[in-house]
Amino acid sequence: MNSPAHDFAPHGNHLIAGEWVGSDARFQSAPAHGPAHDFAIGTPELVTAACLAAEEAFWSYGYTTAAERAAFLNAIANEIEARAEAITQIGSQETGLPEGRLQGERGRTTGQLRLFAEHILKGAHLDARHDPALPDRAPLPRPDLRMVQRPIGPVAVFGASNFPLAFSTAGGDTAAALAAGCPVVVKGHSAHPGTGEIVAEAIHAAIRTCNIHPGVFSLIQGGKRDVGTALVQHPLIKAVGFTGSLGGGRALFDLCAQRPEPIPFFGELGSVNPMFVLPEATAARGAEIGQGWAGSLTMGAGQFCTNPGIAVVMAGPEGDALVAAAAEALRDAPGQVMLTDGIAAAYRDGKDRMDGRNTVRPVVTTDSTGREALPNLYETDAASYLQDHALGEEVFGPLGLVVRVTDADEMQALALGFEGQLTATLHMDDGDTEAARALMPILERKAGRVLANGFPTGVEVCDTMVHGGPYPASTNFGATSVGTLSIRRFLRPVCYQNIPAGLLPEGLA
Repeated sequence: MNSPAHDFAPHGNHLIAGEWVGSDARFQSAPAHGPAHDFAIGTPELVTAACLAAEEAFWSYGYTTAAERAAFLNAIANEIEARAEAITQIGSQETGLPEGRLQGERGRTTGQLRLFAEHILKGAHLDARHDPALPDRAPLPRPDLRMVQRPIGPVAVFGASNFPLAFSTAGGDTAAALAAGCPVVVKGHSAHPGTGEIVAEAIHAAIRTCNIHPGVFSLIQGGKRDVGTALVQHPLIKAVGFTGSLGGGRALFDLCAQRPEPIPFFGELGSVNPMFVLPEATAARGAEIGQGWAGSLTMGAGQFCTNPGIAVVMAGPEGDALVAAAAEALRDAPGQVMLTDGIAAAYRDGKDRMDGRNTVRPVVTTDSTGREALPNLYETDAASYLQDHALGEEVFGPLGLVVRVTDADEMQALALGFEGQLTATLHMDDGDTEAARALMPILERKAGRVLANGFPTGVEVCDTMVHGGPYPASTNFGATSVGTLSIRRFLRPVCYQNIPAGLLPEGLA
C-alpha cells in the first residue's frame, strides 16, 4: 500500500483469523481533530473465534524456525513503513500527537521488530543448556539432559492509550510474543482505532507474504469490560501483556489469577519515577536541573509512564533556586492537547486532589479545560509525604511534586517509603558519591532502571533496557516490556532427557 495518506479511510472492522469481520453494534472515534469514523464493537463471541484461531495457528507457528519468524517480523516492519503517511495522518488526528512524535514512534516500532528479528537469529533468548550423559558415574549414571526455552501459546495484548504504535497493535508486547513463537490476539484501544486498523492491515499483509497461518494475529476493536474479561479468561490464552492504569491493570491481573489455570499477567501500571537531587549537584547546577525537569515533566503533555513526577530536593536556598527555575519554566510552558477526553479529565481530577490537601503548597497552579493540559507544581516535606499515601499516586500529565528533605538520612528514609517504580534518578556531582552510594541499595530494590544525571522519559529499545519494576510499577518484577529480554516473558523452559537428536527443537539439535 503506497497510496497517499488522504486516500485512507478506515473500514472499521475487526481482523479475525485473516478476515475483516463486522459486528452489529458500532462506536464512533473521538479524534483530537479531523473526521470521526465508525468502528465495530468487539464481543465475547469474537474473542472466542480469535482465540480458537490463535490456538490452531500455534501448532504451526510455534514450531517455525527462528529464520522464518525473523522474516515475518521484518515483513511486518516493511509493511508498516509502506503505510507511513497514512499512519501519521490518522494517528495525529486520533491522538493529537504531533507528526514528529508519531514518526519517531513508528521508527521505534519498526526498529524493535527488526531488533527482535536479529536477536532470535542469534539464539540467546533460548538459554540453551546441555549436561552430557555420564554413563560411568558412580553410584548412579547421569542421563543426557538438555534444556531450552519454548513458546507458551496464544498471548493476549491490550493496546495502550499513550503509545498508539510502540505499545499497541504491533508494539513491544506483540513483537515479543511473535518473536517467541506465540500467536497474538490484540484488544485495540478505542482512543486510536483507526491507527490500530491500519497497523493490523500491515500485519495481515506480512502474514500473506510469509505464508503464515492467519490465526497468528487478530485485532478486536472496542468493546466493554466483557470483551477484556473474556479475553484474559479464555482458556486458550496463556499470558497477557498490558500497559495502562493501575485500576484497570489490577482488575485484569486479578482475573488472570482467578482462572482455573492462572496465567501470568505482564502489566505495566504506573510510576511517579522519583528524582533524588543530591546537595553538591544542587549547589553547582540546581537551576539547570530545575529547568531540565520542567522540560521532561511537560514533554508530550506528561503522558509518559516514565514521566518524572517527583523531585526530592534538599531544604535551603540552593534547593529554593532549583524549585524557582522549574517553576519559571513551567509558567512559560504552553498548553498541550491530551490523548483523550478521559485522560484530560483524570488530569484535572489529579490536580483537584492536590489542591484539596493541606499537606502540599502550590507553586504553579493553572486551570486546564477541555482536552488541553497546562502544567502544575506543588511542594511538600518528607514527613508529610510519608504520612499521606495519596501524594505518591501517579497523576498522568504535566504535574510535578517537590519533596523537601533536611539531610541525607531523611532522603534515605524517603526513598525507603516509595512504592515500586519504573525508574529512579540520581542527580549528583563527584562530591555526592558517598550519599549516592548509600541510596543505591534502596533504589535498586525500588526501581527497574536507575539512572544518573539525566531524565527518564527516553526508553531505549536495546538488549539491556529494563522497563518494569516492583509493584505497582509492574505486576511481574522479573520482567521487562521493552528490550530483547521482553521475549523471555512468552517462553518457558523444557528439559529433554535422552531425547534423540532428530526430535529435539531448534536450538538444541
